[in-house]
Amino acid sequence: MQSKRSRWVGNLVMLAVAAVVAIVVRTYVVQTFYIPSGSMEQTLLVDDQVIVNKVSYRFRDPARGEIVVFRPPPEWNAGPGEDYIKRVIGVAGDRVVCCDDRRRITVNGQALDEDYLFPGDVPSATPFDVVVPAGRLFVLGDHRGSSADSRVHLTAANGTVPVDRVVGRAFVTSWPLSRWRSLSVPATFADVPDPH
Repeated sequence: MQSKRSRWVGNLVMLAVAAVVAIVVRTYVVQTFYIPSGSMEQTLLVDDQVIVNKVSYRFRDPARGEIVVFRPPPEWNAGPGEDYIKRVIGVAGDRVVCCDDRRRITVNGQALDEDYLFPGDVPSATPFDVVVPAGRLFVLGDHRGSSADSRVHLTAANGTVPVDRVVGRAFVTSWPLSRWRSLSVPATFADVPDPH
């Protein structure tokens, strides 16, 4: 009888420990997010699931080209508890401009060749010239025709997002399994020079 009770208690303790570990991992290490809208198509589709690394930005700031999940600033008037997912185009000190004579967005004078854009989209129908303040990011969706991103909020801090509102970096599409792939930084961002 004692042996049965000990096993039951042992199993209960293991379940409790597993639950605590799962909560800690979800809170501080990685978390999954479902994509609720088409703002990142074709890179991410509606109902795709991504895994977000919540640790890396404790040691460094987000970099250009990375896809980040963030809590929108209050002035974006998002719904309570709503998270956004966008691509980082400009970081602190960068000058992000739309557009050059070939209708490309430039960062610090370097044009981006954005082959990840939704087919038929232009880089931006809205002109802008933004120098990203310290501690903030300029973010855009890959489906520019369907994304409430920095361009839509230019009147609020030039549309920039505080780095401390970033939840983490989306680094892999995990569901559906047929779309499993890493979310790497496009090569075009390697050519962007540092701000002067």
